[in-house]
Amino acid sequence: MPTLEIRDLHVSVETKEGPKPILRGVDLTIASGETHAIMGPNGSGKSTLASALAGHPKYTVTSGTATLDGEDLLAMTVDERARAGLFLAMQYPVEVSGVSVANFLRTAKTAISGEAPKLRTWGKEVKGAMENLRMDPAFAERSVNEGFSGGEKKRHEILQMELFKPRFAILDETDSGLDVDALRVVSEGVNRAKEETDIGILLITHYTRILRYIKPDFVHVFVDGKIAEEGGPELADRLEEEGYDKYLGANKSISA
Repeated sequence: MPTLEIRDLHVSVETKEGPKPILRGVDLTIASGETHAIMGPNGSGKSTLASALAGHPKYTVTSGTATLDGEDLLAMTVDERARAGLFLAMQYPVEVSGVSVANFLRTAKTAISGEAPKLRTWGKEVKGAMENLRMDPAFAERSVNEGFSGGEKKRHEILQMELFKPRFAILDETDSGLDVDALRVVSEGVNRAKEETDIGILLITHYTRILRYIKPDFVHVFVDGKIAEEGGPELADRLEEEGYDKYLGANKSISA
């Protein structure tokens, strides 16, 4: 069974004052077909974990390991991680002026799979996925994320996930900025991808509202750069009622 395994992961970020530790020993194992939700207060390191696993150059792994099916994920370049089956839906998707969505999707699919998809079947697949996500077909000819609303950008992220069929997906605050209708459509896309490919999902969020649509198997509370508590879906309900005060000392500051 495909597994993403993180052990005692420590990560720092470069600042004007020098390296600043963010992750302080993260242990997490995600198996194929499992959905893990990471919840926690602002600045606790959740997005740092996502970026470090994806290979963002701003973050430096100072110790620990991350493996995908036993292969050293941290030794791979960013493109090698994508080809190995890791996907990141970004919290703030970037705009790529002059590159159409259609060209971007086909080029990325070719780079990941090692061969270009057949135009006839690929066109139908893209069209069907866009229809499922209620995206206007005209988006295919627009520049990547340029002029897109927040909801449109997030739908485009899930469109990529559905088409690229990764083995593990990290969804970094995919619910951020979505209205109720967009949240439902995006969540349906995630659930559809999981049903079709048995993908493993790491879902990072502040709120429980997305968990009403994407049911987690495990919930992890992230505080001060590490996991403070783990449990099932009931833990998310408790966090909704109680918040994170019990995990934070009165004068304790958390990392950015």
